[in-house]
Amino acid sequence: MNSETLDLARLQFALTAGGHFLFVALTIGLATLVACIQTRATLSRNPVHQRMTRFWGQLYVINYAVGIVTGLVMEFQFGLAWSGLTHQAGNVFGASLAMETLVAFFVESTFLGLWIFGWGRLNRWVHLGLIWGVTITAYASAYWIMVSNGFLQNPVGYERVGDELRLADSWAVLTNPASIAAFWHILGGALVTAGFFVAGISAYRLFRRDPEADLFTKSLRIGVFTALPALFATATAGGIQFDVIGDYQPMKLEVWGGREAGIARLQAEQVARFGPGDYVPPEQWVSAGGSVMMAAFGFMFLLVLPSALLALFRPVVQRFRLWHLLLMAAIPLPYISMLSGWVFREMGRQPWVINGVLLTRDAVSDVSPAAMRASLVAFTVLFGLLLVVNWALLLRQAGRAPDQVALGRPEAETRPTPITASL
Repeated sequence: MNSETLDLARLQFALTAGGHFLFVALTIGLATLVACIQTRATLSRNPVHQRMTRFWGQLYVINYAVGIVTGLVMEFQFGLAWSGLTHQAGNVFGASLAMETLVAFFVESTFLGLWIFGWGRLNRWVHLGLIWGVTITAYASAYWIMVSNGFLQNPVGYERVGDELRLADSWAVLTNPASIAAFWHILGGALVTAGFFVAGISAYRLFRRDPEADLFTKSLRIGVFTALPALFATATAGGIQFDVIGDYQPMKLEVWGGREAGIARLQAEQVARFGPGDYVPPEQWVSAGGSVMMAAFGFMFLLVLPSALLALFRPVVQRFRLWHLLLMAAIPLPYISMLSGWVFREMGRQPWVINGVLLTRDAVSDVSPAAMRASLVAFTVLFGLLLVVNWALLLRQAGRAPDQVALGRPEAETRPTPITASL
C-alpha cells in the first residue's frame, strides 16, 4: 500500500466523519427536546409551548436536512476508499450499516415528513406520536452506527472463512460492550449539545432584549436543565467505557496514561502474536484527543452548575447579560469535546481498522494518490460548504421572530393574497 494513499484516505475519513457528526449530535438531541416541548404543548394547550415547538422544530428540520447529505457521502466512502474493509468484513458490520440506512433514510424521514406536513391536518395526539417516532428512530439510527463501530473496536461474533469474516453470532455483535457503552455516551453527548445550543440561542435573543422574553426565558431554562443531567449521564457512560476498554484495547489506556513499561510489554506481546510491526497508536493524537475532551467537559461543568442556579430566578435569566454572553460562547464546547473524544476513540485502536484482525493499511482501496487526493479535495469542499450553509441558515432562522417560522404556520397566513382581493 502506497503510504501517501493511506494517509490521504485516513485524513479524508477523519474530516468527513467528523463533519457528519457535527450534524448528528444536534439532530438527535434537538429532536428529543422538540418532542418534550410538544408533549407539554399537547397536554397543556399552552400557546407559548406551541410556538416554542415550531421555533425549535424549524431549526431541527434545517439541521436534519443538511445533515442527510453528509450521511450519503459517508456511505459512498466505504466503497470508494476502504474496499479492503468491506471485502473482508462487510458480511458482519455491513448489515448494521444497512439497518442504519433503512432507519435514517426511510423510517425516520417518513415520520419527519408526516410531522412537517401534518400541522393542522392530523389529530394532535397523532402529530405528537410522529415527533416521538422521529426521536426514537434517531436513537435507533445511532445504535446501529455504534454496532458497526463497536465491531471495529472489539470484533466479536464472527468466524473467518478464507480471507473473509462471516457473521456467526448476531447477539454477540448486537450486545458488544464496545457498542452499548458508547451508544449511551453518544446519546448523553447529543443532549448536552442540544442543551447548550438551545440555551445559547435563547441567551442571544434575551441579550438583544427580544420582545419574546417569556418564550426564550422558558427555552433557556430548558436548555440549562437538560444540559446538567446530560453532562452527568455522559460522564458516567464515559467512565463505564474506560472500564471496558481495558478488556479489548489495553494499549489505548497505556498510551493515554503514558505508561512506557506497559506500552513496551503490550508491543512485545503483539509482535509475538501478529509478527513484526509497530502496534503503538499515535501517542500525541491519543493524548491530545483525551486531554481536550476532558478539558471541554470541565469547562461545561463549570458553566452549567452555576447556570442551573441562576436559571431559577426569572429576572436573572432575562437581564444578566454577562451570563448571556458566556452561554452564547459555550455553544461550540460540546462539539469540541465530542470530536476530540472521537479522535481518542479512533486513533487509539491504530494501526488496526478492525482491532487485532485487519490492519488499516490492508483496508484501503488500491487507488492512486492522485485519485485519493482528488476525492479528498471534493469531499472537503463539499462538507465545508454544507457546514457554512447549515450554520448560516440556523443563525438566520434563530434571529427571526417565532411567528415568522414557516413550520406549522396556518395555511391562511401562508396562502398568497388573490389579485382580485386587492382590487
